[in-house]
Amino acid sequence: MTTLVLDARDIARIISTVGRDEVMDRITGSLLTAFRGLARGDGGDTPARGGFTREANGQGCLEWMPHHQPGESVTIKTVAYSPGNPEHCSLPTILGTVARFDDVTGRLTALADGVVLTAIRTGAASAVASRLLARPDSSVVGLIGAGAQAVTQLHGLSRVFDIGQVLVHDVDPRHLASFAQRVDFLGLDVRTAPAAEVVAAADILCTATSVEVDGGPVFQDAGLREHLHVNAIGADLPGKTELPKSLLERAFVCTDHIEQALREGECQQLGADRIGAHLPQLCAAPELAHPHRSRTTVFDSTGFALEDHVALDVMLELATDLGLGTPVDIEYHPADALEVYPPIKDDDRLVGTSAG
Repeated sequence: MTTLVLDARDIARIISTVGRDEVMDRITGSLLTAFRGLARGDGGDTPARGGFTREANGQGCLEWMPHHQPGESVTIKTVAYSPGNPEHCSLPTILGTVARFDDVTGRLTALADGVVLTAIRTGAASAVASRLLARPDSSVVGLIGAGAQAVTQLHGLSRVFDIGQVLVHDVDPRHLASFAQRVDFLGLDVRTAPAAEVVAAADILCTATSVEVDGGPVFQDAGLREHLHVNAIGADLPGKTELPKSLLERAFVCTDHIEQALREGECQQLGADRIGAHLPQLCAAPELAHPHRSRTTVFDSTGFALEDHVALDVMLELATDLGLGTPVDIEYHPADALEVYPPIKDDDRLVGTSAG
C-alpha cells in the first residue's frame, strides 16, 4: 500500500489544466458545504492548532493543524509562518505540507504541498464570509498587504462580486510594484493608494500583513464606509493584530474558529461575549447574516484545519481525474506485521573499509 504524493509540479499541473477559477470555485463550494455540515454536527472534529513561536528569521511560528473525520480520515497540516523568508531566503512567508491518514489503520494515504492549498482555501473562506456579510453590490475592494495571500483574497472575492476597482497598500514598495502583474489574470482595475484612501473607499477590505506583535493596527478607524466588511487574515500569533479595537467593538464579528480567534486572532482584543457568530452557523442559516450587511462587519479568519481537509479533498479528486500524483512506499508495511526490522539482503549489507 503506497502513499500518493502531490508535489509542487502536480499542484501546478492541476491548476494549469483545470484553471484557476475552477479550482477556486470548487474549493469555495466545498467549504460552504463543509461549514453547513459542521453547523449540523456532522463536520468532524477540528481542535485548535498547536505549535510554537520562533525568533529566527523574524518572529514567526510553526504550527500543526489537525482535523478528524471519524471512521474516515485524519488530516494534519504543518505550516510555518516566517516573515523574513521573502527578503532573506527567497522563500514564501508561509510554507506547509498536508498529510492524510486513514482513520481506521493510521496509514498515511496522501501527502501534498500546502503552500498553494493554504492560499487558495484562505481566499475561498473569505469569499464565503463576504458573500454572507458584505453588501451584494460591493464593487470596491481594498487590500492592506500585497503579499501572496492578497492574490487569493482578491481572486476569491472576484468569483462572487462584480468588482469595479481594487485599491492596494503595502509598507513594502516591492510588494506593491509586483502586485498588479500578479493579479493581471483577473482583468481588474488595480491601483496603489495610501492606507487611509484604501480603507475610506472600500466596500470590502482584506488585511493580510506581516505586522509584528504589538505593531498594529495597520490602519486607522476613521472615514470608513458604514457598511464596510473586513476580512482580517493576518493575525496568527498572540499579540499580533491588524484592526483597530474601536472598529471591532462596534462591528458584527464572525469567526471561523472561536478558540483560535480568542487566542491569536483579532478577537484577542475582545471577549467571547462580543463575538457575533461562528461562520458555519451563518452558512447554515444565511438569514442570520443578511441583516448585518448595512453595518460594519468583520470576518476574523485564523484559518482552521477543516478548510485544509476540504481543500486537500478537492486537490486529490482533481489529481485522480487527471492521473497525477506519485505513489511512494513511505511507510514500512511488512508481510509479517510483527517483524520490526526489514529483511536484510546481501546487496543491502554495509561494506566496511579499513584504513592503513
